[in-house]
Amino acid sequence: MTKPTRKRLFKIGVFVAAMGLLTPLANAQEADGEQLKKKHAATSFPGPGSLSGPSGKGSFRFGVASSATQIEDRNEHTDWYKWTRPAPEGLGKSPFVGDAVGGYTKAIEDIDLIKDMNLDAYRLSIEWARVEPQRNQIDEKALAHYSDVIDALLARGIRPMITIHHFSNPVWVDDPGDPTCAAGPSDKNLCGLDHPVGGPQVVQEMAEFAKLLAERFGNRVDEWATVNEPMVYMHFAHAFGAGPPGKANLVTDFKGRYQGALRNLIDAHSRMYKAIKAADTIDASGGGTPASVGLTMSAKQYVPVRDGKVSSQRRDIDAAARMQRYFEWNFTDALWKGGFDTDLDGTMDEKHPEWRNTLDFLGVQLYDRVGVSAVGDAPAPNTFPVVNVNVCSTAPCLPLRDKTYFVPDMNYESDPTGLYPVLKDYGKRYKGLPLTVTESGIASNSGKRRAEFTVRALEQIEKVRNEGVDVRGYYHWSLMDNFEWLGGYGARFGLYSVDRSTMQRTPTEAAEVYGRIAGARALSADLRKQYGGDGPMTPEPVPTPTTQP
Repeated sequence: MTKPTRKRLFKIGVFVAAMGLLTPLANAQEADGEQLKKKHAATSFPGPGSLSGPSGKGSFRFGVASSATQIEDRNEHTDWYKWTRPAPEGLGKSPFVGDAVGGYTKAIEDIDLIKDMNLDAYRLSIEWARVEPQRNQIDEKALAHYSDVIDALLARGIRPMITIHHFSNPVWVDDPGDPTCAAGPSDKNLCGLDHPVGGPQVVQEMAEFAKLLAERFGNRVDEWATVNEPMVYMHFAHAFGAGPPGKANLVTDFKGRYQGALRNLIDAHSRMYKAIKAADTIDASGGGTPASVGLTMSAKQYVPVRDGKVSSQRRDIDAAARMQRYFEWNFTDALWKGGFDTDLDGTMDEKHPEWRNTLDFLGVQLYDRVGVSAVGDAPAPNTFPVVNVNVCSTAPCLPLRDKTYFVPDMNYESDPTGLYPVLKDYGKRYKGLPLTVTESGIASNSGKRRAEFTVRALEQIEKVRNEGVDVRGYYHWSLMDNFEWLGGYGARFGLYSVDRSTMQRTPTEAAEVYGRIAGARALSADLRKQYGGDGPMTPEPVPTPTTQP
C-alpha cells in the first residue's frame, strides 16, 4: 500500500476531519451408497510464469511486498526522513520514520522469512535517495547491497519485482524544507514535478534512475513496477500537502501546478518504461520476456450513498463513477490510450502518443470502500474539490457491509470480497492487459484476522480467474509490520510482527496459514472452512499494551 496512512486519500489535508489456471477439484466419494460432492474442496494454483508474456497466461505466483522507506534503517536522505524528523534537524510534520524496522541491516536475514513461507516472489523497492543521495552522485555500496539482496532472493528461488518509485524521493528532487523553491531549480533542489522548469528535469532523472537499475540488475530481474499508486502519491504530495514535499495545489492551481505534476508523473512512467525496455534485454527467468514493466494502481470500491444508505439515485451513481474516473481511470487510460483528460469529463482532449502502450501488466491494490454522493446545494466539509462529489469512509455516511470488516487503525472498512468486482472491472476495461494483485492486506492486531483476510482474498482471485480474468499473482502487504507513512507505526499489516525495541520478527498466524497455502499451492477445504467465506471475520481485539498478533 499497498499509502500515507490508510486513512489517506480522503482523510488528508482538508479532509482529515471529514473525512496477487485455477482448477476446482470436485472430490466425489461414496458414503452409504450416496455420492457426496465436495465442490471446491481444494484449488490448485499453477507455478509462476511471466507477468506479461503469453507464456505466463494461467500462471500464478504467491508473493509478498514491502517498500524501502517503510522498512529500512539508516535512510537519512529521503524526503520522508526530513519531513518526519523532529525539529530543528527536520521538519517534524508527522511521526518520525527513524530507523523503521531495521530492514536494510536485516535485508538478507529477512529473505529467509519469505523462504519459510514457501513464497515465489518478493516485491521490493530500491531507495532512490540511498543510491543517489546527491544529484549525479551514485553510491556504489548501496547498489552492491541491493545486488546482494537480489542474489539472495534468486538463490532461494524467489523472484524479485523491483518498484522504482514508492512514494519517496531524494531531498534534492523536491526539498520539503523549501516548497516554494523561490531560487529556481538547482542540483540541491529541482523544485519537483509541478515546477515548469524543474518538473521535466525530475522526469529525466527518474528515467535515468530506471535505466541505471535496469543496466545493473536486468540480467537477474525481469519484473519492474515504475510507480506505486501514483494518485495516492499525487494526493499527499501535490493535492493536499499532507506529506512531502507538502504542496497543496489541487484547489489553488489545478490546471497549472497540479495537472503539470500529474502530466509529468505520467510522462515519467512512460520514459522509465522505455528506459527499462532498452536496458534490460536479458530474459533472466526464461519466461520469454526480458522485462515486464508495469505500475501499481490504488483501487477502491466506490459505493453510491445517500442518507446513510446505499443509494440507487442516478446522481449518486454518477458521482461514484466520476470519482473512480478521476482517481483510477484517468492515469491508466492515459497510458493505455495515449491521451490526457484535462477537465475530467471522460474525454481525452490532449493527445500523447508517446505514452501509449507503455504498460505490460497492471498491479491492482485494494484496501477500502468509499462512500460517494452528489453534492447538494452547497459544498459540505467532505466535498472533494474539482471532482465535486461528497466522499466518506465510515458510518453513518457509509453503511458497513459487516461491522467486523471495519479496520479501526485505518478508519475504513476493508471488504474481503472486494477483489472480485474490482478485478472484474479492470479485466473488462483493459482487455488483454495481464493483472496482478501487487498489494492486499489488513491492519490488525489479530493474526487470525490477517489470516482470514488472506484466505478470502485468494478465494476472490480464484473466483475471478475461473471466470477468465487474467490475474497472475498475489502479493500480500506486507512482509512485516512497518512504517505506515502519516500513521507512523500504529497500524500493523505484517505477516511477521516486529518488536521495534529489539527488531525481532515473529510470525503471525497469517504467516503460517499463507505458508501452508503456498507450500501446497492449494486452498484446502479445512482452510476454507476455518478462515474463508464471506461472513463475519474475527473481531478486532481491544487494544492492550500486551496485545500481540
